[in-house]
Amino acid sequence: MAAISLAADSRLRPMTRMLVIALMAAAVTQATATRSCRAQFGDRAITGDFRLKTVPVTTPGEPPEWALWQRHVLEQSYPAAMALVEKYTTNDGELIWRDEWPGMDGSDDGYESFYNFPLLYALGGHADLAPLSEKLWGGVTRQFTRYGQIHNEFDAHYDWMHHGESYTYFYFFGLSNPHGEQNRERTIRFARLYSGQDESTPNYDPVKRLMRSPLTGSRGPHYENTAEDWVTHRPILADYPLPFDDIPGVTSSDAWNDDALFPNILQAINQRMMTGDVPLNLTSTSLMAHAYMLTGNADYRSWISDYVGAWQDRVEANDGILPDNVGPSGEVGELMDGKWWGGYYGWRWPHGLFNQLESTVIGGTNAYLVTGDPRFLELPRSVIDLVSSQAREEDGRIVVPHRHGDDGWYDFKPINSKYLVHLWYSSRADEDMERLKKLTDPETWSQLSYSKGKGDSEHPLPWLAYVHGQNDDYPLQILKGCYQETQNRLQKIRDDRTTPDEQDVHHWQKLNPVVLEGLVQTMLGAPNHIYHGGLLHASLRYFDPEARRPGVPPDVAVLVERLTTNGVRLKLVNLNPAEPRRVILQAGMFGEHQFTRVRQVVHYPFQFDTINAAAFEVELVPGAVGRLEIDMQRYANPPTYRLPWDN
Repeated sequence: MAAISLAADSRLRPMTRMLVIALMAAAVTQATATRSCRAQFGDRAITGDFRLKTVPVTTPGEPPEWALWQRHVLEQSYPAAMALVEKYTTNDGELIWRDEWPGMDGSDDGYESFYNFPLLYALGGHADLAPLSEKLWGGVTRQFTRYGQIHNEFDAHYDWMHHGESYTYFYFFGLSNPHGEQNRERTIRFARLYSGQDESTPNYDPVKRLMRSPLTGSRGPHYENTAEDWVTHRPILADYPLPFDDIPGVTSSDAWNDDALFPNILQAINQRMMTGDVPLNLTSTSLMAHAYMLTGNADYRSWISDYVGAWQDRVEANDGILPDNVGPSGEVGELMDGKWWGGYYGWRWPHGLFNQLESTVIGGTNAYLVTGDPRFLELPRSVIDLVSSQAREEDGRIVVPHRHGDDGWYDFKPINSKYLVHLWYSSRADEDMERLKKLTDPETWSQLSYSKGKGDSEHPLPWLAYVHGQNDDYPLQILKGCYQETQNRLQKIRDDRTTPDEQDVHHWQKLNPVVLEGLVQTMLGAPNHIYHGGLLHASLRYFDPEARRPGVPPDVAVLVERLTTNGVRLKLVNLNPAEPRRVILQAGMFGEHQFTRVRQVVHYPFQFDTINAAAFEVELVPGAVGRLEIDMQRYANPPTYRLPWDN
């Protein structure tokens, strides 16, 4: 009755009234599903008493439109996900597809099709998403084990760009189900593949602090590529420059598809690229950070510090330049005639700057996360400053070189701003904001034209402008844009008449209708994670103390409105006009920050509550609309997946 009364209020727009009714109905369904999930996962993780500082929000108000849309996107993403699952998977979670798939590529694409489902649950999505996500992960793992790509539940051998795409899904289980024993066992086993402790898989040399190959996995380093390894990837690589200019008989990238010339490319790659380390391997730090946060074993933290530190040492020894190849002895350019460029996924081939930026940002921010030492951010800064020193203006835009070869720097184009945003987000340093302003077009800070690209993180600059007091309509725009993209994907699913033999390995990931950029930005106050293996670093995280589960409770909407050097301004809404709600706030995605004090903006004179903890609870009266200014000490605590009541 309360929902009908509120929806009938003439002050609300027609769309708003419809959303209120839909959200009230969804809240009932969500509560039922939460009870079902608790029964399925057991009570071990949701028992015990705990005490948190409580901050009341006692000011009811008219629900903002962004809050209605946020809840709408959060609730409706589950039926959207189920449309994908029901059409394209079997009852045991496998993809309805072909019986065979050759080569080393492909399992990453299977995982990518559902990779953000556990994150949706961790934000407060439908309770069934937690067990569903694990069932689908198991289905993809079994299926691609039969195909031959996976061995002992981990890719047999591949590079860390593709490992990163695969295991982002796995890392999210730390947020959705940190007490899962099977995932804990897998995490430890996967980390041992790279710790240097397992002689059967010597991927890492702990003495020289280097990976032994760009291709690694559960079968150890992969020094010798075969034609079978690359059989499904050859047409894709034909669209990129050649890895080397001096391959016998090879003058164009068309040779990838030429059976007579392809062996020459393969021989050159095996001789020059397959032994030793490359910056791309820094992405493996996410796996080790995941293991550290799940187990608390300090050995994983030391591994990250040592490995990222090794790359910083290489930059310093190479005149401030990130080398893209390190030989088996630890010497830069050892297999490249002394050249610091030319390595696998390096400065020349296939993507250039993209891989150097992405891997160093991932490695540097992970090291900062687990140690609290900001010096590790100097690694990605060195890459940005290197190309920035070669920047020039073309057609009114600042462009930087994306590749380096025998003739020097080339392939000038604008830098991808998302990596600059991630760097500033971690550091909150003025110098990183200056890098952003220097290298990006001011007009792009206010442009939002939603078209979901791979990775669901296409609007870092408009979001950054919003949390700095510009683009006031951005939260509503991005949430509507995400929902529209969900609808677009669902229409493609409905229209899809292809058969399994007609579908390529990317078919389902391109149809995934779960679009979370708007929820991550508005709820967590963070840019979405780096797609190829980055962890999701965030300002805040939320828990439901009644259901004892991750995510915001039913009816609650949250918006990080401002970011400061050491804090946030947060708006909280209880859309339920008849019942109060409680929500736990955590400082950082992994409790890595420490709340110091909180102030309700409505109070005057200002009244501060001292917190001095990694979490506190907010009590929202029926229909509450309130704003909190929260101060925190950043990177003050060891990061962990522990839930607030685990202590």
